[in-house]
Amino acid sequence: MLLIPAIDLKEGQCVRLRQGRMDDSTVFSSDPVAMAAHWRDQGARRLHIVDLDGAFAGMPRNGDLIRDMVAAMGDVPVQVGGGIRSEEIIEAYLAAGVQGLILGTQAINEPDFMHAMAKAYPGNIILGLDARGGLVATEGWDKEAGVTALDFVSDLSELPLAGIVYTDIDRDGMMQGLNVEATLALAKAAGLPVIASGGVTELADLQMLKAAFAQSPELLMGAITGRAIYEGALDVAAGQALLDD
Repeated sequence: MLLIPAIDLKEGQCVRLRQGRMDDSTVFSSDPVAMAAHWRDQGARRLHIVDLDGAFAGMPRNGDLIRDMVAAMGDVPVQVGGGIRSEEIIEAYLAAGVQGLILGTQAINEPDFMHAMAKAYPGNIILGLDARGGLVATEGWDKEAGVTALDFVSDLSELPLAGIVYTDIDRDGMMQGLNVEATLALAKAAGLPVIASGGVTELADLQMLKAAFAQSPELLMGAITGRAIYEGALDVAAGQALLDD
């Protein structure tokens, strides 16, 4: 299980949003490449990057910057989401060294596209599933898709996805802890490894998550953390050590 630092990109800066609201952002660094190297040096074994501008524009807006961040990570795998809505974009990111491509809006709006990409690039495609009150949200969390997260994943177990990033929007950036129960329910419904996201605040959150998946550890790839590590509430090395124990 991995503790995965998140870097959210907005206008070339490293920011964190509250509940996905672009008008409620905090800038933590004007040098995302240096920030990526910092988390690498802190012992991160995977990095999560979101192109927030791309998520709202429907196409990548920070591609060159992400390429430099991937280079800075060296051998550490990087997963990227935000505006990935065509095979050409997937191929460009793979060529740049990105290992995990997160399909969110496009996967929800066109499930056939997700199925085709998962089969074409087995082990590289990650479903990004964001939920507010249990309902799937798209377009940078701006719209509701009219389907529950559990219903959407019910027939995905045979698809060669790398996993699912599941974000509880109500918890994201709020420093209120994970929605462990919903995360476990989703993993069981999907039958695929899940990366928990939204609300990881302290070591106790990771301990609760680990305990919840104790009977099904193969269904937990790890947890993404953002604001907590930037504000000093959670130490990356300590969090990873807990998950490794």
